[in-house]
Amino acid sequence: MTARFRRYTRPRGECSGAAAVFGRIALARLFGTDGVRGLANRDLTAELALDLAVAAAHVLGEVADFSGRRPRAIVGRDPRASGEFLSAAVIAGLASAGVDVEDVSVMPTPAIAYLVAATDADLGVVLSASHNPMPDNGIKFFAGGGHKLPDEVENLIEQRMGEPWDRPTGADVGRVRRFTNAPSIYIDHLLKTLPTRLDGLRVVLDCAHGAASFVSPRAFRAAGAEVIVIGADPDGLNINDGFGSTHLERLRDAVISNNADAGIAHDGDADRCLAIDHLGREVDGDQIMAVLALAFADRGALAHKTLVTTVMSNLGLRLAMERSGIRMVQTAVGDRYVLEEMRSEGYSLGGEQSGHVVMLDHSTTGDGVQTGLHLLARMAQTGRTLADLASVMDRLPQVLINVKNVDKSRCHADPELAAAVAAAELQLGRTGRVLLRPSGTEPLVRVMVEAKGADQARSVAEGLAGVVRQRLTL
Repeated sequence: MTARFRRYTRPRGECSGAAAVFGRIALARLFGTDGVRGLANRDLTAELALDLAVAAAHVLGEVADFSGRRPRAIVGRDPRASGEFLSAAVIAGLASAGVDVEDVSVMPTPAIAYLVAATDADLGVVLSASHNPMPDNGIKFFAGGGHKLPDEVENLIEQRMGEPWDRPTGADVGRVRRFTNAPSIYIDHLLKTLPTRLDGLRVVLDCAHGAASFVSPRAFRAAGAEVIVIGADPDGLNINDGFGSTHLERLRDAVISNNADAGIAHDGDADRCLAIDHLGREVDGDQIMAVLALAFADRGALAHKTLVTTVMSNLGLRLAMERSGIRMVQTAVGDRYVLEEMRSEGYSLGGEQSGHVVMLDHSTTGDGVQTGLHLLARMAQTGRTLADLASVMDRLPQVLINVKNVDKSRCHADPELAAAVAAAELQLGRTGRVLLRPSGTEPLVRVMVEAKGADQARSVAEGLAGVVRQRLTL
């Protein structure tokens, strides 16, 4: 271990740098379920970005064996204006701590994860706030192999922020270079994962004025599709603004007006994919997973004949999988929990209703471009429309009510509320479902009900929300 990675123990009461800033704001964990996010240049500052990068380099130096070589990191971002100065700060922090940095500039989050694994890099860093509005930004780390950092490593990074350290000098500082052929390497990888070409299919791509703008059209065209592109003119300010997976109206119009076979919508960092069929109807993440699960099963690629989803996936997906002889395992909300389950049990396909889809044989995180390519590949293989393929699953009406200002800690401990939930589940039977989920950040409980009909779902949800207010109001 070199001197620059030496552990430092701060004296009681001492706090400096970005750690001091965040220590005054809150004692909550800095890392969320998907990295560190906040309002750029207010919550997420250049100082914080630099401090995080230095701390990550120090932790990396202690948990990894470099065998006398210098660690190497790959850094990328989405097109947000704030990403320019935040990525510069991250790169400066890593290089100042003795880490060589390869800057890929604007690339999808899953591309960074893939490149870390493919080039045997020690660390990946992405500056993006995904589908959030432009003023926000975030910092996400990938460990060697392209996997998200476990909670324990994130905690270590957070603990090390702002500590004094022995700074390398001269030839020991990290070097920075541009990774100019990164897009071609990533696109070649995507094409190799496809079971068939997309010749004869016309697709509209909505790139959300985000990171997909520079790779998704190239990938789909290289796969043989006729491509019409919208939302692919990022200027640093327009990311997710009226385009992308959270705004499907323009994509729907473009699919209909261009007589396209399908539309694919990405979010800002291109780790999500939602779709529009040729009739202009939305195909959500649950339906995409249903289509892909059957495709994987048909070619013997669905490990343990199991699909991994979160508890928020529609009951219609479970019923569709049961009819097809496919087992479904559910996790807590968050793609990191889906990934943990997939890795620990050896599953190959999983994801979220929001459009994060993970194909663990081909990637280490959700990849919206890859998902879209495989969705169209299933259409090309079968000769069926997306509407027909997606019809394998009937989406049950789903009502979600947020009950605010309640003691969420008692959500699963109150006997009268538990009795009300049991009664609701008995009323709904096998074709309905109740989920009460306390918020991780606010004093509220989310009441979600699925039922055969929208009126029944609304009635049951409102009844349970009333019990939550009555029993848990602060």
